[in-house]
Amino acid sequence: MARKVANRKELRAQVEAAEAAEAQDEGAPKKKKAKRKSRSKKTTEVRMKMFWGVFNQSMKRVALYDFDQKEEAEAKAADLNKSGKPPHFVQKVKETIEEVVE
Repeated sequence: MARKVANRKELRAQVEAAEAAEAQDEGAPKKKKAKRKSRSKKTTEVRMKMFWGVFNQSMKRVALYDFDQKEEAEAKAADLNKSGKPPHFVQKVKETIEEVVE
């Protein structure tokens, strides 16, 4: 198969025409492009936090308390046990907390 031969004189004429067009455009004032604000993603910090959970016999969470409120969680479990419902108990629960860091 034969390749198409590039005519170097025609290519050079095209390049010179393009350069001449650029030179004419340089004389006219150019519009400045507006700078875009960067669209940086907000980073989220994922961490684990410990809670006290009050659960029923079928492992459904009834209530959730902060880790420093263990007494309140145990009191809630005791109140639910007194009411004649199935036994309730207190257990540690870890949950993920996502915070946006700027």
